[in-house]
Amino acid sequence: MKTYRDTLDFLLQHWLRLDALYTREHFADHSAETVTSVLDTCERLAREKFAPFNRLADTEEPHFDGERVHLPRATHEAALAYAQSGMIAAAQPYEFGGMQLPFVVQLAAAGFFKLGSVAMSAYGMLTAGNANLLMAHGTPAQREVFAKNEFAGRWFGTMCLSEPQAGSSLSDIVTRAVPDGEGFEHDPLGPRYRLTGNKMWISGGEHEITENIVHLVLAKIPGPDGKLPAGTRGISLFIVPKRLVDPQGQLTGERNDVVLAGLNHKLGYRGTTNTLLNFGEGKHRPGGQAGAIGYRVGEAGQGLRCMFHMMNEARIGVGFGAAMLAAAGYEASLAYARDRSQGRPVGPAGKDPTQPPVRLIEHADVKRMLLAQKAYVEGSIALGLYCARLVDEQHTGTPEAADEARLLLEVLTPIAKSWPSEWGVEANSLAIQVHGGYGYTRDFPVEQHWRDNRLNMIHEGTHGIQGLDLLGRKVVMDGGAGLKLLAARVSDTAQRAGQVPGLAERGNALGGALQRVGAATKAAWATGVPEEALANATPYLQAFGHVVLAWLWLDLAVAARAAGAALPEPRLQGTLSAMHYFFDFELPKIDAWLAPVAARNALTREMRDDWF
Repeated sequence: MKTYRDTLDFLLQHWLRLDALYTREHFADHSAETVTSVLDTCERLAREKFAPFNRLADTEEPHFDGERVHLPRATHEAALAYAQSGMIAAAQPYEFGGMQLPFVVQLAAAGFFKLGSVAMSAYGMLTAGNANLLMAHGTPAQREVFAKNEFAGRWFGTMCLSEPQAGSSLSDIVTRAVPDGEGFEHDPLGPRYRLTGNKMWISGGEHEITENIVHLVLAKIPGPDGKLPAGTRGISLFIVPKRLVDPQGQLTGERNDVVLAGLNHKLGYRGTTNTLLNFGEGKHRPGGQAGAIGYRVGEAGQGLRCMFHMMNEARIGVGFGAAMLAAAGYEASLAYARDRSQGRPVGPAGKDPTQPPVRLIEHADVKRMLLAQKAYVEGSIALGLYCARLVDEQHTGTPEAADEARLLLEVLTPIAKSWPSEWGVEANSLAIQVHGGYGYTRDFPVEQHWRDNRLNMIHEGTHGIQGLDLLGRKVVMDGGAGLKLLAARVSDTAQRAGQVPGLAERGNALGGALQRVGAATKAAWATGVPEEALANATPYLQAFGHVVLAWLWLDLAVAARAAGAALPEPRLQGTLSAMHYFFDFELPKIDAWLAPVAARNALTREMRDDWF
């Protein structure tokens, strides 16, 4: 965890200038010292409770005995230790058990747990997102009963979107919610409904870690004719607790009609239960009636808008988790390359077989693989923390700054989720390669890191979905305001780099790349036909993401140079080297990705089933 902590110290102190937040009233109780204490505590907990049991959580998969789901005792202890640390509510107000920490600090601290065991940490992360949604969209009673108990770690939470027949196509969900008798709108916990249906891929959907699980469930309310409304506009959101509670937040002793139908057995992330849940199948009938009791959150038909609050937060979290898995592989392969001796250098000196072998890290190609990992890992961490810093600006900045932060987050969220997920897996693949044959075995942790990380390219929206979101919505929304604002930030970095010796050429390259993305965006939409523009949305996403990461790396290089003697020489040179690697080896890839976008290449769109 030393490499990650060193990276955090640079990013928080010298790049994001966290000290500027402490002058704001909401964060007035905090300082560099309190933040250091939080990071120290989380690093220690992750080192003691999570990292030693990561392999155990992988090999002893969750299993169901027909009544209960069983997890290793270490998973229970780690999840509860995380809850007891206060980190679920870290960024929340004091009155809800929070610390009023900046969200960027909460995410940075969460990184230690993800680094220690991403699967074991998922329970707390999901719960935080669930409770944060209720803080934004729930009634006072829902915040007091459900969110507050989740923040305290007494209950954990999930989100239930997908269905077996619908997958990511939320407009096709068929889970239904009907009013629970007369006076249903007057329940103290919110309008009360009975839900029936099936939900798939529910992480943390069943376990015995906490006394209750709070499910946030998307469902449709039938119309007067009994039919479900078509499309996403008819979707509503409901709180469906595993065990029923009274208006004071106490368990009633009655089980809700939510039943585990099965566990999904996965390539990675095995330490997190992943479930198929049946709502209202009749095994448990609260009040003698069929259907799981749920309380509506927000207005009817506005469920997807509410749920996107959690989904967008989860997308940043997924990307950051991918970054931390890549970081775990990087740290492991760096240590291995420094310790393992094999082969001799190229050139005359290497032709003498009597000379001892050199360490792996002395070979140029191994350095290439380590440098690539460093560029992917630290760039991804910077991206996640930058987005978290925007969240803080949105909540505590001036009205103008808050609006700019909102626009930037709209554009950057698809990148924050997808880029670390794709290139984090590549980093983990390189970590295996550095280990050679040993990397492919379970004697070393890097094969598990790769397996765990492969999920991040799928959950919370695949690359295809993120690409459609970016090119189809985010870069054109509000007349392209978000894209223009991001372009201004990128251009500012390029201009500042032009004033720093050795960085002017990189600034020019970044400016040129930005222009090519802008031109491709206009060309894609030149005909105004969505089918033509969006057929190549994924390569657009890849190119856009690489430009964003090039921008961040150049901005980091400018900050590192500005820090001067305050920055240790290895950190300065490492940052500059990773930036140069990205510009020399990665940024040139964007032209191949942008070419089909700009040409509105029709190959994939016109490909026919029988041609395969």
